[in-house]
Amino acid sequence: MDPHERVIQHFHESIRTKQMAMDQLTGLVVRAAETMAHCLQEDGKILSCGNGGSAADAQHFSSELLNRFEMERPGLPAIALTTDSSTLTSIANDYNYKDVFAKQVRALGRPGDVLLAISTSGNSPNVAAAIEAAHSRGMQVVALTGREGGVIAPLMAPEDVEIRVPAVVTARIQEVHLLVIHCLCDLIDQYLFNPE
Repeated sequence: MDPHERVIQHFHESIRTKQMAMDQLTGLVVRAAETMAHCLQEDGKILSCGNGGSAADAQHFSSELLNRFEMERPGLPAIALTTDSSTLTSIANDYNYKDVFAKQVRALGRPGDVLLAISTSGNSPNVAAAIEAAHSRGMQVVALTGREGGVIAPLMAPEDVEIRVPAVVTARIQEVHLLVIHCLCDLIDQYLFNPE
């Protein structure tokens, strides 16, 4: 295939996936943002986790809240559970890699906090374990998934929000996850600092 045509194909596939996601997920994104904004209004915090590209997305989300997104405002409490290499490696070494996020959630999470759990397949064992730990701590969960939702989908409680991207290609799912993260950041800012 001509490399120019291949690039154009990627753009078209990304646009199609985002169009489908917009049609299917808008209400869920709004509900997730409301959940997060309410948590922050009540002096809660948002913990986030994921692996690989999803770890980068968790850190991206956390940095947008802690610093700022597009408006000047005070920092908001958010912790990416993917960033402390000493904690991650000690838990993985002493216990199991499946526990690297769950142990942090049990230590840091409080009732009323929110966990942002990110897994393109929905099958990451350590993200699923973090969700279970969040529920044990009285936290709500916002999950960003893809494909069929994997093992994460049945873990969702009625008050949780699963935003499942209607795609099977990891790159397309990640592209929509990033857009959803930006939508969440924007809506949180609007709810907290620009209410109408």
